[in-house]
Amino acid sequence: MADTVSTAGAPALFGARNYPAAIEWTARRAEAFVIPLAALIVGMALFSVFIALVGKSPVQLYETMWRGGFGSWFSIQNSLSRAAPLLLAALCVALPARLGLVVIGGEGAIVLGGVAAAAIGVAANGAPAFLVILLMGVAGVVAGGIWIGAVGALRHYRAVDETISSLLMAYIAIALMNHLVEGPLRDPASLNKPSTEPLADAYRIGNIPGMDVHWGLVVGILACVLSWLLIEKTRWGFAARIAGGNVRAAQVQGLAVGPLIVGFTGLAGGCAGLAGMLEVGAVQGSANASLAAGYGYTGILVAFLARHNPLAIIPVAFLLGGIGASGGLIQRRMDLPDATVLVLQGMLFVVILFSETFYGRFKVFNPDLWKRGS
Repeated sequence: MADTVSTAGAPALFGARNYPAAIEWTARRAEAFVIPLAALIVGMALFSVFIALVGKSPVQLYETMWRGGFGSWFSIQNSLSRAAPLLLAALCVALPARLGLVVIGGEGAIVLGGVAAAAIGVAANGAPAFLVILLMGVAGVVAGGIWIGAVGALRHYRAVDETISSLLMAYIAIALMNHLVEGPLRDPASLNKPSTEPLADAYRIGNIPGMDVHWGLVVGILACVLSWLLIEKTRWGFAARIAGGNVRAAQVQGLAVGPLIVGFTGLAGGCAGLAGMLEVGAVQGSANASLAAGYGYTGILVAFLARHNPLAIIPVAFLLGGIGASGGLIQRRMDLPDATVLVLQGMLFVVILFSETFYGRFKVFNPDLWKRGS
């Protein structure tokens, strides 16, 4: 088909008993797994030193972290609930990264998506539940898409650095959310914590049957799968990878780089805006300051640890969701601040950024060096 790009995979290589080619295929792809894993281990080792310096046991810390995030069915469900918005927040970073863009302002798209969804949910009160939830989702996607799409437009048409602009726009979005929640959209009954009017029960997003996890998890996983198909199996994804490798070469080949940048950043922002809608519809029940919970910033770590691979985002989001879920138990059992897990996330992010310098340097992962014997 014209819209797909076919590539030789591992099954074809092994099925043909072409073992040398299969070994090369495995070696090239192992680097993207081994180096992030090594960075994760090093980051946790450095964090252990930090914990020891404050007079606590690193072994006890990791044991408590395991219990709080993964040690029981209750904790696993809590981790999955926290992973749901991280899936979509990470896509806000991963999709533009295929074009060589570093967008770190997903937090802004999340809060605006949540506010837009809450406004629609309140305005459409009395309409059929399915229609209202659908409109809330559309509102969240559009709000986030416009916000981050504007970052892509600034990058292409005015050469404004997308990293700086997306971060600044995130602060603007949070200020705008506070203004709307504390002003025009405020529920008069919300005294101590300003918020919009609560959604009717019919417009709330329920849990997956048999689990204490809302349907946002399924939406996030589906979004990751569809994003992978877009990037790896369509001509738009192929064009994005070409443009990400060399913009000038892509322009010489006749690719419309501008629409690609705006389109992918808009789609990325739409994912983050959908995360905000799910937080309102499934967790908060209204838009308030709790929308700025840091999911957009944790999503940056998820995306980098997953090497911007939408499928790899799924297990990494679960891992980071479990670490975040363990914060309360760490605080109670070890008398450490709840923000201890944020220190761990920060250390992991620094180590992962540093690990980028090691890609392509190890002979074991580069079959081209095997052939040269260099």
